[in-house]
Amino acid sequence: MRTKAGQNLTPIIVFAVAFTLGAYFTFAAVQGDYGLFRRAEILDEAARLEAERNALLGEVRRMENLTRRLSDDYLDLDLLDQQARDILGMARADEMIIR
Repeated sequence: MRTKAGQNLTPIIVFAVAFTLGAYFTFAAVQGDYGLFRRAEILDEAARLEAERNALLGEVRRMENLTRRLSDDYLDLDLLDQQARDILGMARADEMIIR
């Protein structure tokens, strides 16, 4: 035979357990490893990495252009002259060097 006090506690215990589980799953959905905040961090990092990749692709294209201009098939005399001056540290007699 149940007492009146036991019958009054059952709904409160069920509500407390349900509330605790709901609070836990809500917290996990917002701040857990796969939650909304982590998703925002991942999207931000993806955008940053994509911008870095695009910058590196531009640098690669520039380097490929310089390499092609110094290749045997195509020789850019101005670029060759510039590279020789930079590496050898020399200048022509009619040039003025400003530092």
